[in-house]
Amino acid sequence: MNDENGQGSGLKSLDTALNLLAQMAARAGPQTLSEIGRACGMPPSKAHRYLASFVNAGLVQQQERSGRYDLGPAAMQLGLAALARHDFVNSAADGLELLSAQTGMTVLLSVWANQGATVVRWERGATPTDTSMGLGTTLPLLNSATGRVFLTWGAPRAIHPVRNDHIRRLSRQTRQILDFEPTKAGVDALVSRTRERGYATVEGRYIPGLVAAAAPVLDWQTEVQAAVTIVGTDPNLVTSDSEEINALLAYCKSKSVIRVETESQSSSPK
Repeated sequence: MNDENGQGSGLKSLDTALNLLAQMAARAGPQTLSEIGRACGMPPSKAHRYLASFVNAGLVQQQERSGRYDLGPAAMQLGLAALARHDFVNSAADGLELLSAQTGMTVLLSVWANQGATVVRWERGATPTDTSMGLGTTLPLLNSATGRVFLTWGAPRAIHPVRNDHIRRLSRQTRQILDFEPTKAGVDALVSRTRERGYATVEGRYIPGLVAAAAPVLDWQTEVQAAVTIVGTDPNLVTSDSEEINALLAYCKSKSVIRVETESQSSSPK
């Protein structure tokens, strides 16, 4: 039986609206009304009606100066809620509170979403950290410890376009204080150093006054599924021989799929 919109199952108008949202999500950034209409194969006037409803619902927002449209805060909340329900996120997050208590530091869990390292879990440490970061914050790929984990262990097809864009931006900012050369060779050297240590650090480069260290939760292909980051104010807490770094590395190793598989293989009968 067909419904009132001529569909055997579902609503044609809703399918059209969701397709518009999907087209927006597939683009790297804000788009004009004409670009959205063209991507969806509909006249701008029709696209505008859908966009107006999405703006009212908070799923889309319109930039005041340019008039371009982008995904809104409600869309971000939906995405974060979906991510938070993934098994690997729940598994990686199980123990964050204990890690925070053990280190006395704020602990973040981040995944790759929205073309960046996005915070999906947060445990505040015993020592308060004055920061505007929170759930949904997207951290820079090259200037944050969390971003550097995805830079080093992330899937190249997802990471390299973002990496190249960030290199171009940083190369134009001559006053930027960096611990690497903003070139492909400089970033490759940064990746090598990070991989050799097994974790990434920054000291006040993303947020002045804060230090951070991050390590990967790896899958069976040794690609990062999530990053665990400890944040504090004392640079001594993120040195290679600190108890905090050892606790971070042990935590991530215990959550990595590759470790579980290796142990199960070694314990299997010959």
